[in-house]
Amino acid sequence: MHDVVIVGAGPVGLFLACELGLAGCSVLVLEREPEPHSPFKAKPLGMRGLSAASVEAFYRRGMLHQVLTASGVPDVPDADDAADEPSPPRHGGHFAGMVLDPAKVDVAALPYRLPSPAQHGMLTYLGSLEAVLAEQASTLGVEIKRGVTVSTMVQNDEAVVAGAGADEYAARWVVGCDGGRSAVRGLAGFEFVGTEPQFTGYTVHATVADPEKLRPGFNLTPTGMYLQPPNAGHIGMMDFDGGAFDRSQLPTLDHLQAVLRRVSGTDVTLSEVHLVSTFTDRAMQTTTYRQGRVLLAGDAAHIHSPLGGQGLNTGIGDAMNLGWKLAATVHGYAPDGLLDTYTSERHPIAEKVLDWSRAQVAAMRPDPHAQAIQGVIRDLIGTRDGATYVFGKVSGSSIRYDLGSEHPLVGRSAPDLRLEDGTRLGDLMRDGRGVALDFSIDRCLRGSATGWESRMRYVAGPARNDLGLGAVLVRPDGVVAWAGDRAPDREAFEQAAGHWFGGPEL
Repeated sequence: MHDVVIVGAGPVGLFLACELGLAGCSVLVLEREPEPHSPFKAKPLGMRGLSAASVEAFYRRGMLHQVLTASGVPDVPDADDAADEPSPPRHGGHFAGMVLDPAKVDVAALPYRLPSPAQHGMLTYLGSLEAVLAEQASTLGVEIKRGVTVSTMVQNDEAVVAGAGADEYAARWVVGCDGGRSAVRGLAGFEFVGTEPQFTGYTVHATVADPEKLRPGFNLTPTGMYLQPPNAGHIGMMDFDGGAFDRSQLPTLDHLQAVLRRVSGTDVTLSEVHLVSTFTDRAMQTTTYRQGRVLLAGDAAHIHSPLGGQGLNTGIGDAMNLGWKLAATVHGYAPDGLLDTYTSERHPIAEKVLDWSRAQVAAMRPDPHAQAIQGVIRDLIGTRDGATYVFGKVSGSSIRYDLGSEHPLVGRSAPDLRLEDGTRLGDLMRDGRGVALDFSIDRCLRGSATGWESRMRYVAGPARNDLGLGAVLVRPDGVVAWAGDRAPDREAFEQAAGHWFGGPEL
């Protein structure tokens, strides 16, 4: 029996497997597809955007260099050469196809931002990302079985048994990371609620006879939307048909050309179609992320339009939040209710992402009302405050969990605090433990941190920029659990450590 069986070997499932393997759990990943390689995961259709929050997650686990290299990013940053001040974003992102000017983002207004090798988002490809994660998972002792389709699931108070044909896989816990059409979600009886689609979207790799007839970038038109990225022959389209075509028919060349001509308002000609996939803006979410010993993460727990590329990033956030909590539960030192905070913290995040997606769809509809809204939004995102607000949403920097503290840093992703010797917080988090940073002159938390060494690293010393803090306690997922002033309250620190890491070891 494994500690955890993860169903789905996409980026979310593999990232979670790495988190659990890092924490010493026995993990088995079951993947339906027999091979990891697919043209839909490679260039150009497999291109995805990683938000700054997701890049930060890879940085904190020591995988950023591998991800950058596998993604073909040449300027791999060195942690010791980062600037003294946070740099402006390289890309501002977009809202409903209306692109932000990154120069208008007020970096100083972003909460608790410090220079970091992970301060920017980036483009990657699903295949490259999965390859890095699969290699890391194998290094950590995770077993990956491919060509396994889970079709049954039975659980009791002690374990879960997932069935695939004649084979059965027993585990203390099962996590469904098997996508928007999750088998685990249905087999475990999760309630999935939300809104029905407004459009059918198409991602197409084709040979275009006259590409000059299509404008580059995002193009909102009176009849829909199309996108022409720099990659030759890569086209995105959104046809507001109520989602009627998605997976209902085979998208032929004639059909795709008709849709492209309609939404672009041109007589462009497609000579050949190489690859095509369809999607919708259906926005659904499970009412809880846990049913007994079965949990969900990523698209298995929430689906929405891919506008803004937040699906992958929300899923990585799920995995980062769940991994250490499930590991603590497996090892028996989790405080009461810790695993339930996975739902209470992550469900509201995805709920907001779904609404953000719905708002974009509403602004893109091919009608005069939506076009009027577009004009208002363009004016707003053209301002410094508006651009900063939208960037905070798409980058993940505005995320804050309600952890019951009035301190404005608690519940946020910790800034990459740097000690005088050059050590960064990100460097200290690679082993998956929490971190207690003590900047106080007399190192007053040294004794208070005793007893949690296997779950929390204590580090003391002056910082190059301590943001006015005397000490800070960071959870394994990088979220600030407690922050103290220049004279930290030792009792408050100990309460926070016990709340998140359980009782101290004897």
